[in-house]
Amino acid sequence: MPDHDDLLIGEFPSLPKQERAQQKRNALLESGRTLFISNGYEQTTAKEIAANAGVATGTFYRYFSDKRQLLMSLLEDKLDKLLPPEPTWISSDPESLLASLLENHNKRVSELGLSRVLPELVLKDPGLAEFLGDARKKIYSRILIGLKQAEEKELTWKDLDLDAVAWAILVLVENSHGNEGHSGKSEDFQEISKVICRMVFPPEVLNQLRNMDETINSKFI
Repeated sequence: MPDHDDLLIGEFPSLPKQERAQQKRNALLESGRTLFISNGYEQTTAKEIAANAGVATGTFYRYFSDKRQLLMSLLEDKLDKLLPPEPTWISSDPESLLASLLENHNKRVSELGLSRVLPELVLKDPGLAEFLGDARKKIYSRILIGLKQAEEKELTWKDLDLDAVAWAILVLVENSHGNEGHSGKSEDFQEISKVICRMVFPPEVLNQLRNMDETINSKFI
């Protein structure tokens, strides 16, 4: 987790040095992860986490200041995985590439299992909200740079409002995971990718890029 470690996690009461103590701390982490996913962050208490891990409540506070610190420990080095992927526009087939990026992102977020806890915590956690807000701005900036590069190559719509489209793409990509009724199938991500690419490229450009991709692939078959 970059630069914000101290801000987001804080100093632990103590760190286990013996294997048995490490096992207890790991049990608390896994217990917290399970309860956060099943019950939500606000509905989960330190006492419940300790009980579910099979240790005393005092043991919880030996390793964690509070449940927030435990959650931040679970998310350490994983917050980047929860952030949406950055589309690549200078590609022989941007539609298929973006669909693949979205599908892989969905798999990473699903494996972590804590994506639904974050919105609940962000509302009450200025440090986490600041971190995620800064990260979103950086992704937006990179999306905008990619769009400008595509525009310079005369690949985009002539009257495209790059700033507005960059934010729209970020929102669509962010919401490609976890929507109600979303099945997580490849076809779903292909449809989202299709919508985004239609915003950026005229149909003839997309056909040109796809044909270019097919021509390149045919040389290696």
